[in-house]
Amino acid sequence: MSRPAPSAPTAALPVTLEDVRQAARRIAGAVERTPMRRSRTLSEITGAQVWLKFENLQFTASFKERGALNKLLTLSEAEKRAGVLAVSAGNHAQGVAYHAARLGVPATIVMPKGTPFVKVEHTAKHGARVLLEGESFAEATDFAYALQAREGLVFVHPYDDAAVIAGQGTLALEMLEDAPQLEALVIPVGGGGLISGCAVAAKAVSPDIEIVGVESRMYPSLHAALRGEEPVVGGQTIAEGIAVKRAGALPLELCRALVDEVLLVEESHLERAISLLCNVEKTVAEGAGAAGLAALLAYPERFAGREVGVVLCGGNIDPRLLASVLTRALVREGRMSHLRFEGDDRPGFLARVTGVIAERGGNIIDVRHDRLDLTLPAKGTDLDILVETRDAAHTRELIEALTAMGLPPRKLSS
Repeated sequence: MSRPAPSAPTAALPVTLEDVRQAARRIAGAVERTPMRRSRTLSEITGAQVWLKFENLQFTASFKERGALNKLLTLSEAEKRAGVLAVSAGNHAQGVAYHAARLGVPATIVMPKGTPFVKVEHTAKHGARVLLEGESFAEATDFAYALQAREGLVFVHPYDDAAVIAGQGTLALEMLEDAPQLEALVIPVGGGGLISGCAVAAKAVSPDIEIVGVESRMYPSLHAALRGEEPVVGGQTIAEGIAVKRAGALPLELCRALVDEVLLVEESHLERAISLLCNVEKTVAEGAGAAGLAALLAYPERFAGREVGVVLCGGNIDPRLLASVLTRALVREGRMSHLRFEGDDRPGFLARVTGVIAERGGNIIDVRHDRLDLTLPAKGTDLDILVETRDAAHTRELIEALTAMGLPPRKLSS
């Protein structure tokens, strides 16, 4: 999708560069000025000059602190006494809860029932009242608005709020101060608060810079909206932090004027990005946080040779999910394979197989015998072995050696 024609002059938009600069002054010293680093290895892998903005190093491990704090600091004393309410799948919740507690503002957070446990736990630890309501973000939002009406709380929207958008835009100011030569910013998109705030700041400071959004293919909300289409969304994406059914009204207005393109990425690209960030940069990113790098992996020709700023917007990933992603990466790279052998259930069969694997330098992770499969002869057995190797070539070498010894395996995963 080519860059849409601006729908209004930048000065007439609901959030301006001055709003972002005021937000930067408000939140200075209360949020981290996170590192901005060029990644030599990721640049080699993607073909772009990759600059990473490590927002996963915020105290709550997400950029959401910026907008949440800016909003809280614009409240009147009466509003602060009444307390604030937010609905979030996790990162916005933690940002609001943490800074509300720091400022002495009572906070209530409504989260969908399927929110990862790590995000629920961290939000509660900040002292907020946490309510798990609704099977989806939309249902949780409906509950939150009803609660707001009953209790007179101040709603802090995760993205459809000018003060929140301005706060998020402070991130782009920092990126361009640290790397003014950037030609493009690649930004994950959920409701649109981050990309719209960054677009306001970046386009004002560097008018020729390109603003590129990234969404999971399962949740193409902004991608569809900018094309005038109704988004078709749904599915279990690893990037639950940007799994939003519809972009906010204010972000959409800003994005129509300032965003050049929105790219869609597959789950495999998101998984690979998480794995690369962990193994190359030694940093933890959640699915949404890795979406920017996923776009560079999915569309290398789009960014080849260009100076690209990538926002690692969050690092709150469930440890079990992270372990699964890293293990699946080993399988994709051919460094871990599940081999099945069909043979006679007699002494020495297992020893022969494991002996060949050991001699060729393979590392056996798990072994399982199946003697109860009724498709096998009564004296037969299936032997399943999970083996780790140096790389795909080493795996092929191992399989060839086993086959030459009369022990041909069937490779079940690769």
